[in-house]
Amino acid sequence: MPLTPETLPRHELVGLAVEVVAGSNPDVVGLEGTVVTETTRTLGIEGSDRVWHVPKDGTAFTFDLGQSADVAANDRVRVDGDRLVSRPARRTETTGDSQWR
Repeated sequence: MPLTPETLPRHELVGLAVEVVAGSNPDVVGLEGTVVTETTRTLGIEGSDRVWHVPKDGTAFTFDLGQSADVAANDRVRVDGDRLVSRPARRTETTGDSQWR
């Protein structure tokens, strides 16, 4: 399945450029970097000085899809973190009963 704005929540997020655009914690709003780790409830974003562990729930992210060969350059997608709260392996699975299909 190609990486598109519609399918982003079903794909691996590690390695994508991301920006935190809204959230309940004002300290992380505006944070930019690369997703380096993902857990059920957090994204690890490597910024300029450290890795920030940002909660998915209650946070909105903008992902830069221009790094993928499947999409046009400068394609950015805003995703509410609530849609990403799940075990990464469960969220990206392609078989079985899944709310992400």
